[in-house]
Amino acid sequence: MSRPSTLAQLFALDSLLDADEIAIRDTVRDFANARLRPHIGDWFEEAKLPAREIAKELGQIGALGMHLEGYGCPGMSATAYGLACLELEAVDSGIRSLVSVQGSLAMFSIHHWGSEEQKNEWLPRMAAGEAIGCFGLTEPDFGSNPSGMRTNAKRDGGDWVLNGTKMWITNGSIADVAVVWAQTDLADSPAGIRGFVVPTDTPGFSAPEIHKKMSLRASVTSELVLDNVRLPESAMLPKAEGLRGPLTSLSEARFGIIFGAIGAARDCLETAIDYSQSREVFEKPLAGYQITQTKIADMALEVGKGHLLAYHLGRLKDRGEIRPEQISTGKLNNTREAIKIARECRTILGANGITLEYPVIRHANNLESVLTYEGTSEVHQLTIGRALTGQAAFR
Repeated sequence: MSRPSTLAQLFALDSLLDADEIAIRDTVRDFANARLRPHIGDWFEEAKLPAREIAKELGQIGALGMHLEGYGCPGMSATAYGLACLELEAVDSGIRSLVSVQGSLAMFSIHHWGSEEQKNEWLPRMAAGEAIGCFGLTEPDFGSNPSGMRTNAKRDGGDWVLNGTKMWITNGSIADVAVVWAQTDLADSPAGIRGFVVPTDTPGFSAPEIHKKMSLRASVTSELVLDNVRLPESAMLPKAEGLRGPLTSLSEARFGIIFGAIGAARDCLETAIDYSQSREVFEKPLAGYQITQTKIADMALEVGKGHLLAYHLGRLKDRGEIRPEQISTGKLNNTREAIKIARECRTILGANGITLEYPVIRHANNLESVLTYEGTSEVHQLTIGRALTGQAAFR
């Protein structure tokens, strides 16, 4: 019998990475396997995550805001950041979500759109994991259509007063700072939407945690309530006008998901392959049956292609050439294929596939959320359709 090949060998994936990228990937993989994997089943079952403790440890290995430069951020490549997301989501989507929201939404918004004062105040502490951030865009009635948001910011003398509600906010109830997007009446701002840096100890700000989730249980998800939250003029992000601000930040987070989702798929497939080799059915390993092997081969093709797509988009991003519809292509494909793979792997594990002794059902449940957040599959289909036809069909 020939020696089994790993997925990386089948596609010669390491040949597409340089030594620094492999070293970064392996550092994050080793951390994830040693620190997170032994506990993730319990965290998911108990719907508890020691997020502050983990954030500090992630900061120590340079995983927070790792693709940003200056202000205590490592300034690594987009591809390296993607590889870190892949390894973290191979353990759990909730861990990758913590990193994505911290680095690609909250930190990126301040880094890209903020003042020097805002950057110096928040970014070094956030990069170290000493301060946690969240990103308030989605509302109870406005997800795919953020332009309809009802949260508003009104002038009162030299201050801004914010009122409104945000929903499904990762890190919300543990955050030290929230980047909140609100409608204003500024004449020079398209659609009137501006971003605000909101310390969460500001009077009128609250973030009740959302419970009874069946997905992303090892992640903190909250509502944000802003009740006459008074902020100084300096709290506004000076360079973000209209939806361009939050949508640019969302593209950063979606990029990490392209890599992350395929990490979850890889973990499911590796689990299924290992299980099939040790589980005997009719006095023969499950791996020795043609139906099992065809399932494994088909899934390996999709996981491998997902890696290749992610690596290609990483190279485009590193060259500054990536386009929004290309990010939509990656997010749509890799999340859609990942959830199919998780479900198919569950069939190989049989009844054992529904227990938290194995990661497959946990990944499948998590991917239900990943399929939806940062743009639903339908929105990404329409984004791709618009790019190919020139016609916008969102309404």
